[in-house]
Amino acid sequence: MDPDDRVRLARACYETYETGDREALDGLLADDFTFSSPSDVGLDRATYFERCWPNSELTRSFEFRRLEPIGDDEILVTYEAERTDGSRFRNTEILGFDGARIARAEVYFGWNL
Repeated sequence: MDPDDRVRLARACYETYETGDREALDGLLADDFTFSSPSDVGLDRATYFERCWPNSELTRSFEFRRLEPIGDDEILVTYEAERTDGSRFRNTEILGFDGARIARAEVYFGWNL
């Protein structure tokens, strides 16, 4: 897959949180998708949706600081996000791809802004 296509898919992933479109996110993630953060290491797809997807109700928007291809199948993402209460935070994530779907996400928590 072309790096620009991976960037486009990564951007679409975050847009699902802004719009609350779980069905769209479901189509972007590989069947064997895994999620890791300092709080949750190696969550499978079902647990990711159970624990992480509810945050979509609290997220208003993302402003990307970095959205860059790295290596053959990864995208480096740093964003500042706004919550529905107006507060903001910053995170960095690495999204790994398997073909045209996101296969893994590594989240490194930033800070409140």
